[in-house]
Amino acid sequence: MITSVEMTNFGLQKHIRWEHLSRINLIIGENSSGKTFVLKAIYTALKTLEQYKKGKEVKGLADILSDKLYWTFQVDKLGDLVTKGENSLSFSMQEEDHSFSYEFGKDTNHQISKVNTNYTESRKDSSIFIPSKEVVSLFQVILKSREQDAMFGFDDTYLDLVKALQVPPMKEKNYSAFSKSRKKLKNILDGQIVYDVQQNQWHFQQGNTKYPIGVTSEGIKKIAILNRLLSNRYLSNHSIICIDEVDAALHPKAISEYLDIIFDLAQNGIQFFIATHSYFVIKKLCLLSQQHNMSIPVLSLDGQKEPPHFDDMKDGMPDNSIIDESIRLYKTEVDMALGV
Repeated sequence: MITSVEMTNFGLQKHIRWEHLSRINLIIGENSSGKTFVLKAIYTALKTLEQYKKGKEVKGLADILSDKLYWTFQVDKLGDLVTKGENSLSFSMQEEDHSFSYEFGKDTNHQISKVNTNYTESRKDSSIFIPSKEVVSLFQVILKSREQDAMFGFDDTYLDLVKALQVPPMKEKNYSAFSKSRKKLKNILDGQIVYDVQQNQWHFQQGNTKYPIGVTSEGIKKIAILNRLLSNRYLSNHSIICIDEVDAALHPKAISEYLDIIFDLAQNGIQFFIATHSYFVIKKLCLLSQQHNMSIPVLSLDGQKEPPHFDDMKDGMPDNSIIDESIRLYKTEVDMALGV
């Protein structure tokens, strides 16, 4: 489990030092405040460590990291990731007894030299990034764009997810710790997404009936992705999942049920980093935190306007513009009711 993350002059973030992380960690802020950027920075570090010294991998740590940053952030040169007006950026991450850090300057092209870690072998448990847009209906487009054409457009978060979904389910061999969560997912979905190898396409299946994936709702496809990653054992009870806009394309009732499942998975060892600007998500996680006395650290971002703010859901709703706007609307409604 990641216990702390620190970054300096990384994109919009002048400095973030996020400590005392827990099983569920929430990043909130307005549009363009840098939530996805932070998620990708964490994810890139994790995937670099997963590939490092894996099997017959011959590339060094710096080369793996350079490629991962390039294809995840899709910039002309890595130096473009440095905050405008600054000379260099740095990133560090602590995962229990292991550490990982790097730094590079604004003129860096595609090669990083200053990378340090005390990992002596690859990170064994898979991490995954679930973007706000669904990927199932774009499956072949993503693969062609990246593996055949090697073009920018779909970054590594999309490509990695598509490859993870290709792993076939392992019938009757799911982790017992996830059985409760998978039952809940099945109840929400009332079906599953199935990959037809012969037709080279996805379907949504209810019983013996198959439906084209294109006519399946985005919300169903989003939830089905998590179910697939559990059923094919891509995820283990030490995996780390980054979810961007967890509420995207989901009905409020489905969001609440989805977050209940995430909470169950977190209780069984998976760590989550979730980005949102939804009051509903924030309120639901706050209730779960207080109901179960579980720490849910919150990182509030405001771009470069204000420094980041840190809270914990155990202490109540965080102080943030999302919450302020909800309170303002409530007061407006009360005033209207009172004829003020």
